[in-house]
Amino acid sequence: MDHADPKDFYSDRKWCPSCDRYVAYLMSVTTSYCVECGGEVRLFSEDDWESFSASMEARRPRSKRSKKTNSGRKSA
Repeated sequence: MDHADPKDFYSDRKWCPSCDRYVAYLMSVTTSYCVECGGEVRLFSEDDWESFSASMEARRPRSKRSKKTNSGRKSA
């Protein structure tokens, strides 16, 4: 994906499956539409979504289970 400035609406692009590329889009309340063909657009292409998901999974901290202790129980 090639985004010039993420704060610049006019250069922002989304993936259009019909055009098979990133395009300018019109945004409505529920969805966004390609300015070229009128089809529904989405944030990422399938390949970019897989890459994004993999990079986010790699950043996810692995949970470490703490050992259960008997603190709080009274000894007999």
